[in-house]
Amino acid sequence: MRTRRILSLVLISLVLMGSLTPSHTVSATEKELADKAKSAILLDVDTGTVLYEKNADEKLPPASITKVMTMLLVMEALDEGHLSMEDKVQASEHAASMGGSQIFLKAGEEMKVEELLKAIAIASANDATVAVAEHLAGTEEAFVQKMNRKASELGMTHTKFRNTNGLPEPDHYTTARDISTMSRALLKHPEITRFTGVYEDYLRQESKTPFWLVNTNRLVKFYEGMDGLKTGFTQEAKYCLTATAEREGMRLIAVVMGEPDAKSRNQEIAQMMNFAFSQYRTHVLFDQGDVIGAREISKGENPQLHVKADRRMSILMKRGDKLEQFEVVTLWDPLKAPVKKGDTVGKVQVKKEGEVVADFILTSGDDIDRARWWTLFTRATKKILFLPDGVQDPEGEDKQEKKKEVKE
Repeated sequence: MRTRRILSLVLISLVLMGSLTPSHTVSATEKELADKAKSAILLDVDTGTVLYEKNADEKLPPASITKVMTMLLVMEALDEGHLSMEDKVQASEHAASMGGSQIFLKAGEEMKVEELLKAIAIASANDATVAVAEHLAGTEEAFVQKMNRKASELGMTHTKFRNTNGLPEPDHYTTARDISTMSRALLKHPEITRFTGVYEDYLRQESKTPFWLVNTNRLVKFYEGMDGLKTGFTQEAKYCLTATAEREGMRLIAVVMGEPDAKSRNQEIAQMMNFAFSQYRTHVLFDQGDVIGAREISKGENPQLHVKADRRMSILMKRGDKLEQFEVVTLWDPLKAPVKKGDTVGKVQVKKEGEVVADFILTSGDDIDRARWWTLFTRATKKILFLPDGVQDPEGEDKQEKKKEVKE
């Protein structure tokens, strides 16, 4: 769809610890940014705000962009402790038989997970992809089932995977919007850019025949701030790319599918990103790990919950907007034990000139069980007894502090 004007009002859709699916298109160019692509989308990573789209829900073959989902599941397994970078993976006959981009694994050859992840991210190695998938799930087919379950969890309603690496197969498809969703999910694991942002490296360095890896995404070398994510090409899919770059604290994802050649793929990705970087900026409210607030947990074994940001939380602003136009208010839910990890505990609300433009959903990062009767009895006794000056009631609440937090 072509559009001829830039919207003057910036609509911000911000979700913290919630859905990763972008929800609003806030702007478009005066000309088509991705004229040669069959499908495209551009969005701000922190807020999920879509800045431009073209046929973003058209189902198309993604080629090796499929590996974004494979890498996401690998990163989750690493975070959950089911996998280690130092684990050795043995290549099967099936993995070694993969064609296309590869590192020429031999059946029975062993490599560390870190080496195979490097091969997937930099060189788009099909054999390395299948080897890791089999190591995690037993078979490639079982891993594909995990891929499709994860796609469903992320709300990727126009996606179906039939293999782990994107080699041509009937009924294997996705969309630019769904690709941006899983790319955004992958970037919740910032360590991945340590692999996707490398232009060249080596495998089997201690052998007589070291294997040279060159990133299939040439823009990581030539475009300022770009450090990922994944290219794709087959005769059916043509040239595809999901790219990410960060400048001045603003991180973007740009996706193109069905480009006629690599040159236009790179040009239109750069054009999309140039537009966003020139028109928008972000203001960071909280970085990942920052404490947003400490709240009393009624009858909790631990009487306080420290709510932290599990990812960066930002305001997306049109260049020319003033920070003074935005007001940030923290609203807390009443909290009573037990509290489970992932439970909603409140929200950060963003207003622009009095109008609510965003809500960040806040969730608990910990489980807090109900306190035992003796703990509750002790706390109740302390409330009855006179407490000396300077001693704070652990179950009490500073009313002035509460009022201050609401103002903030």
